[in-house]
Amino acid sequence: MITPLDIQNKEFSRAVRGYNQEEVDLFLDEIMADYDKLISENQELKRQLEETKGKVESYKDTEGAVLKTLEAAKSLMNDISASAEKRASILVKNAELDADLKQRQARDNVERLKEEEAKLNARVTAMKAKFRSFLESELERFDSLSDDIFGIPDGSLLRDSDGTLARAPKMNAAASSSDDLFKTIVNVKSEE
Repeated sequence: MITPLDIQNKEFSRAVRGYNQEEVDLFLDEIMADYDKLISENQELKRQLEETKGKVESYKDTEGAVLKTLEAAKSLMNDISASAEKRASILVKNAELDADLKQRQARDNVERLKEEEAKLNARVTAMKAKFRSFLESELERFDSLSDDIFGIPDGSLLRDSDGTLARAPKMNAAASSSDDLFKTIVNVKSEE
């Protein structure tokens, strides 16, 4: 490559009908100045190109890092989504298990309450039977005591055609009040 110094130092041979040496020197000086300017611009452009290449490489590296980050973020989002789905599935299963457990406990409570109700009904029935038996025994005892208290001789109590007990007619007023008591007892006993 020709340098500005080569242009400046160039010597041309002289001929008879040659160029004007001063004009050629002026023209060579202009060429040399332009050529020097072009070389400077070329060097500046090469420097800028190297800088730009460095920036492009940096941007490529950055782009690669950004792409890797995006891929990592995408992968992380997929993992988070899968994890959230698994967690939701586990929560649903736990809720179903809790619901089943509560239903089972409710059924057990209902069964227990039914058993308690049956036991209470049996106790009430037994209590009624005992009370009825007690009342009957007390009425029988009262009947036997009333005979002793009111001095009713054996055979003076009569049974009506329907099987109820009735007293034979009394002779005095004291017997009449005891008759009322006896009729009340007999009526109570017959209502059973």
